[in-house]
Amino acid sequence: MPPRSQPTARQVRLGVELRRLREAAGMTAREVAVALGSSSVHMSQTEAGIAGVSEARVRRLAAHYACVDAELIDALVAMATERTRGWWEEYRDVLPVAFLDLSELEHHACSIREVGTDHVPGLLQTEEYARAVFKYWRPGLPSSELEPRVAHRKRRGAILDRADATPYEAVLHESVLRTRVADRKVARAQLERILDHSTKPNVTVCVIPFDVDNFAGAGTTMMYASGPVPALDTVHMDTVSGGVYVDAVAQLHALRSIFETVTSAALEPSRSRDYIHRLAKEI
Repeated sequence: MPPRSQPTARQVRLGVELRRLREAAGMTAREVAVALGSSSVHMSQTEAGIAGVSEARVRRLAAHYACVDAELIDALVAMATERTRGWWEEYRDVLPVAFLDLSELEHHACSIREVGTDHVPGLLQTEEYARAVFKYWRPGLPSSELEPRVAHRKRRGAILDRADATPYEAVLHESVLRTRVADRKVARAQLERILDHSTKPNVTVCVIPFDVDNFAGAGTTMMYASGPVPALDTVHMDTVSGGVYVDAVAQLHALRSIFETVTSAALEPSRSRDYIHRLAKEI
């Protein structure tokens, strides 16, 4: 199998996890390569996500590292052997790779939790809201590049409506709901979309009002995607210059704590819906 020229974020993550298992076993890549009859170059490519890896090799590596976490091993095998060509592949030559990686992360997530303190999260955005945000972030972006971004963002939301809908929780600060990225019509439609989604059995939306005390998380915007096992959880932070992925154990622990702190400041779901209804009437 030839080396990949551009591995996906998920393929890179598999390599990272295999490297972590090796390091936890206190072994060097050279030692493992010699023991398994491979080469240091191939080991390096595998751990960088550049080289593919079979189920047999994943299990052989796990055994060599004395890993006895069967659930983790099975999850890594699934990552190594899946051949999913999701809908996002249609955009491979149209959008930056970061857009595709995010779609793949959401597709495989067992559950998703988001905190929004600057914009409505992408999974909940209307087309008009998304278009306004992209225009602001990328002034002068031609329609040939703008519209695929909007269409891609709209299609991402399908994970909340499919047969095996992804459990989703969003905590939104009032400032996000009041900010008009476009005009009143767009703002009202966006609030109505959030309200519509909040009635779905797999979706929970909570609001943090302006007048809540002890909330210092104005800059807390993140998406926490749960993997099949906690070790494969991933946090995605969206920025103007691109997305940032966090998967280090200590950082995930800290971000889980932050999410719980933010959630504790929010109104419970039914009161949040009432709050959004009132805001929609004020527009």
